[in-house]
Amino acid sequence: MLAERRVALQYEQRGFVVLDRNWRCGVGELDIVSANSSTLAVIEVKWRQSSEFGGAAGAVGPVKQSRIKAATELWLVRHPAWSQRDDLAVRFDVAAVTGGVIEVFEAAFE
Repeated sequence: MLAERRVALQYEQRGFVVLDRNWRCGVGELDIVSANSSTLAVIEVKWRQSSEFGGAAGAVGPVKQSRIKAATELWLVRHPAWSQRDDLAVRFDVAAVTGGVIEVFEAAFE
């Protein structure tokens, strides 16, 4: 998806390394998993053509958040090099792409 590629590129330009894209497991999917030296950012990308019927960021409600958290736990289990780091913060971001404009909400939920 073009929106996900653009968001991944934006994170790379900010010093993050994209570790996974569209990672799937039994409980859900992680759009982008990226990291820098101190933060593992799990990014949910929401795209909307326009904000006419509500913005893209509002589409990540409690059920979706729960699935993302559960999938992240599985991702960490399957990537012990990242899960065993005591100095790494895990952050859940939402990247809202509306009509080509990217707006990133860092630490959008816990």
